[in-house]
Amino acid sequence: MTVRDDTMHALIIEDSVLISMMVEDHLRELGFTSIAIVDRESTAIASASRQPPDFIAADDSLVEGSGIDAVREICSKRTIPTVFMLGDPEKAPEKHAAPHGYVVAKPFLFDTFKEAVDGAFARVERSNG
Repeated sequence: MTVRDDTMHALIIEDSVLISMMVEDHLRELGFTSIAIVDRESTAIASASRQPPDFIAADDSLVEGSGIDAVREICSKRTIPTVFMLGDPEKAPEKHAAPHGYVVAKPFLFDTFKEAVDGAFARVERSNG
């Protein structure tokens, strides 16, 4: 993925501090300069309302609520490339939340995450094309 301008904003919906920090580092390596990190469904929706993300990385289970439900709500207004980071990838949230989303199983390496980000952006571009 090539960041198209210098203001790409990402939203990380994850309740593990260590995973959030790792994903933030990965996103910065990919060129994102603005990143919000939240650990609750309601906070994710509010954050996306204040500053619409260009990309979302989301866990399914949160401190409060569901990352899948948060993505479903956020993406009801516009299509946003999404990567779901799951401990149990069999949950296949793209069937329920975002058909343009990708799933990566935890734990994952940078190359796996980058491939998923690239794939999510490509799916959105194809659907908008």
